[in-house]
Amino acid sequence: MALLERVSTLVRANLNDLIDRAENPEKMVKQVMLDMHNQFMQVKTQVAISIADLHLLEKKKKENDDLQAEWMHKAELAVEKKKDDLARAALDRVMSLRRFAVSFDEQIADQKTQVDILKNALQKLDQKFAEVQAKSDLLLAQHRRSRAAIKAGDAQMNIGDKSNSATFDRMKNKVLHAEATGQAKLELISDDVEDKFAAIEKEDEIERLLEEIKTRKALPA
Repeated sequence: MALLERVSTLVRANLNDLIDRAENPEKMVKQVMLDMHNQFMQVKTQVAISIADLHLLEKKKKENDDLQAEWMHKAELAVEKKKDDLARAALDRVMSLRRFAVSFDEQIADQKTQVDILKNALQKLDQKFAEVQAKSDLLLAQHRRSRAAIKAGDAQMNIGDKSNSATFDRMKNKVLHAEATGQAKLELISDDVEDKFAAIEKEDEIERLLEEIKTRKALPA
């Protein structure tokens, strides 16, 4: 859905890059935070709606199951009374209700998937919003220092001091390179942590499935 696409775009947004390209970084950061808040509220509303729809489907399924049991009881009663025609009619209703039950199961499964997707999007957006809040002042200050450094370098070049300008450029490049290296390391660490958790979850799921198979086959653990 379009809402999840917008959320995905915001979550993937690189705040450093946005600040570097923005004419007014302060205004840009405020706009990003406003967008995230608005999208967060929209996703939160969608989560609530989806959960309500799920509960409604589950309620309808229970009503269908109760009707199925009721008509089966009627069929059994008709058989006891030797009313085979009535029993067949009741069983026909039972079969129809069973088909509805399958449809309800499919819809409930799909709705649960949607709820999980929306909850995950809400969690990621909340985390990104917290990240932006935590980084905004630091990144803006860093951006202002960078702009000031560039202006200072331009001023030196304008007065014709080429040797000092070259030295400044080298220092500026070192600082920028160090910042980029640090950022890359942080991203690698983050990715590595996520991969490790994913591997643990995968191992746990494999062990769970193995235990299920052993239980069914009555094999020793």
